[in-house]
Amino acid sequence: MLNFFQLIIIYAGIYALMAIGQNCITGNTGMLSLCHAGFFCIGSYSTAIICKVVGLPFWFSLPVAAIVSGFVGFLIGVPTLRLKGDYLCIATLGLGEIIKNIATNVNPVGMMAVPRAELFGYQFSSRNKFTFILLVWFFVLIAYLLFRQLAHSRLGRAMTAVREDEVAAQANGINVTKYKIGAFILGAAVGGTAGCFATAYTLTVQPGSYTFMVSVMVLCMVVLGGMGNLAGVILGAFIIEFISYFPQLVGLSSVIPAQASQIIYGLVLVIMMICRPQGILGRDRYRYGDGRKTRRSAAVKKEA
Repeated sequence: MLNFFQLIIIYAGIYALMAIGQNCITGNTGMLSLCHAGFFCIGSYSTAIICKVVGLPFWFSLPVAAIVSGFVGFLIGVPTLRLKGDYLCIATLGLGEIIKNIATNVNPVGMMAVPRAELFGYQFSSRNKFTFILLVWFFVLIAYLLFRQLAHSRLGRAMTAVREDEVAAQANGINVTKYKIGAFILGAAVGGTAGCFATAYTLTVQPGSYTFMVSVMVLCMVVLGGMGNLAGVILGAFIIEFISYFPQLVGLSSVIPAQASQIIYGLVLVIMMICRPQGILGRDRYRYGDGRKTRRSAAVKKEA
């Protein structure tokens, strides 16, 4: 039981990284993207190639995975700038599937026996899950602090302005194009980093793992926790991963079909959208870096 619960915490941390990246694109800037599985795939393959083929250590593959994924995010962000809403969603969905199909055609079998991550001679192994939990959640904490600082900075407020009203933001001198591309680059880089840790844990890469449903699940984590709320998207990642592994955790995997977990968290999302559409922790829309503006003061100002 404890061993399996540690597994849930590890994958919750990996998907929390992906959700933080998705939140930068969707929660902060308001772009509905469904290609995060593609960034996850790029980060995973980058780590596998660098560690196994090139022979370099895991810590070298970590920045490379982020840079390569961020560059692909730039390539995706540029041609989709003029698209909005459903059109942007469909375009990014297609681009994510292109990335997965390229990986499948180039290497349909995948890669096995990727070397383990090492730190000062210590190898992070799936047998000792506690150390890997510390590793993954340490980087989740770093990503949380960095993106929280970003959200409370001038750059983050500009992204929020683009999300709330793109025309008004552009009229106030905000370069909408720059902030949209920047959001794609940052979100893709974090998604690639998550793929790097996934490969370091499983020591395998299989192209069939980066499906459209992975992108949908990550988007659900952001919506469930609260778009724009970093603590919320991390909580959403943990809840959905817990639901996904709940039948195995309680020993009912032989009774409950594999699709039951998707039905459960789909039902949870439907209930959330009816009862609390802003997410579990809500949207942190009116709180800025100095902490002096609150939702209440913003509402009073709006009524006045």
